[in-house]
Formats: sequence, structure tokens, C-alpha cells
Amino acid sequence: MAGPLWLRDEDRPDYAQAVDEVIRSPEAQQLIRRSTLKIGQVRVRALDAGPRIASTAAAEYDSYTTLRRQTRDGADRSERVPLSGGREQEAGAGVLPVLAVLTPVLAGVAAVTFLVLGYGLSLVDGELALAGALIQVGWFSLGLGALTAVVAFIGLYRTAARNRHSMSDGPAPVPAEVLQAREAWLRALRDRGVLPFLRDQLEESAPGVEPGGHPEVRRRPRFSSPEFSSPDFAGPDFSSPKSRSDE
Repeated sequence: MAGPLWLRDEDRPDYAQAVDEVIRSPEAQQLIRRSTLKIGQVRVRALDAGPRIASTAAAEYDSYTTLRRQTRDGADRSERVPLSGGREQEAGAGVLPVLAVLTPVLAGVAAVTFLVLGYGLSLVDGELALAGALIQVGWFSLGLGALTAVVAFIGLYRTAARNRHSMSDGPAPVPAEVLQAREAWLRALRDRGVLPFLRDQLEESAPGVEPGGHPEVRRRPRFSSPEFSSPDFAGPDFSSPKSRSDE
């Protein structure tokens, strides 16, 4: 068997789902009933051994992830707009949005400045021609700022409508070949990885069977304390000497 295979984060829920499907299968349920393990314990063991189990379907997983990556790369390239010179840029980015925002602001500032100077000079005697010119430039700048503000508002509205439409469409559908590769990986994972692993774990934890067909009763060894009977001991003779002579 090959070395451990570490799944990507986005594929780990699929692995957990494959484990649950095998646990719910009739064969696994029958083994669980004869085993001393519970369903939660079996599931934890299968999840902990994920890299080792996933390596049994390494070829199918590699084909699936390669095809999925190629599909995503193609979708990313289709969302880019080619510019002159062979370069690519994402749609919506560029200098025009920046100008649409800055032009009304700059035009408004210029209009206020020219109008203040022009009307200020017209209040004093002399330089009436210069004051009139400043006032004309100020009104022109004010009109230009209003026009660019309307254009910028229309552009922002269209961009928001386009983004809202794209969000309502939802994510792009997954191609059929990617779905087939995913199903082939999950099937190989269940048949060659998860099911044999659970079968080994449950059979090892099942109680043994005697030759007569009856379950083997595992008896705990009985504990008996050692005998501490004291040896024969006779106390000292305290009889008088006369008594001993009479004997």
C-alpha cells in the first residue's frame, strides 16, 4: 500500500460522508451488532485513519482533483477580458471607473474656486474682464462636474445590476466529467478503503467463538489469597522442677 494520502480541506466532508454510508450499510450494521464497539467509536477510528484509508483510492483521487483543477482554471480564464497588447485584465477593472469618480469631484472644486474668485473680483473696481472670464470658467466647470456625475451614477447602476444578476444565477454548474470522476473516487474509497478497514476493526473486536459454535466466555482469573497458616509452636514449659522429676 502506498503512503498516507492527505486530502484537501474541501474533500474531507466527502470522505466523512463515505464513512457514514459504509457504516449504514447492511454488512457493517451486522458486524457492529456482533462487535463490542459502538457506532460512534467505529466512526472515530475511521476518521482518524483517514490518510491511510484514502491512499487505497489515490489514483482515482488524483484523476478527480486534476480534472477539477483544469475545469476551474478554464473558468477563470473565461472571466478575463483581453486588452490590446496581449495582456489580460479582470472585467470591470481599469482607469475609467477611477476617472468617473474623480472627475466630478475635481470639476466641482474648480467650479467653486473660479466662481468665488470671479464674483470676488467683480465686487471691486477694475479687472472686470478677468472676473467675467473666471465666472465663465467656473460655470463651465460646474456643468462639466454635473455631467460627469450623471455618467458616473449610470455606470455604477449598471455595474450593480450586472453583479446582482450574476449573483442570482448562482455558482456555475459542475461539468459531468468532474461529477463522474468524483463518484468514481468515492466508490473506490468505499469499496477498497473504508469497508475493509471497518471489517477488520469490527471482526477484531468481536467476541471469539468456540469450536462448538457457542460464543467463548472470557472468564476473569479468580484471585485467591495465599495461605498464611502459622507453624506449630509450643510455648516454653514453666512447670516447677519437682513436677518435672515426678514425670
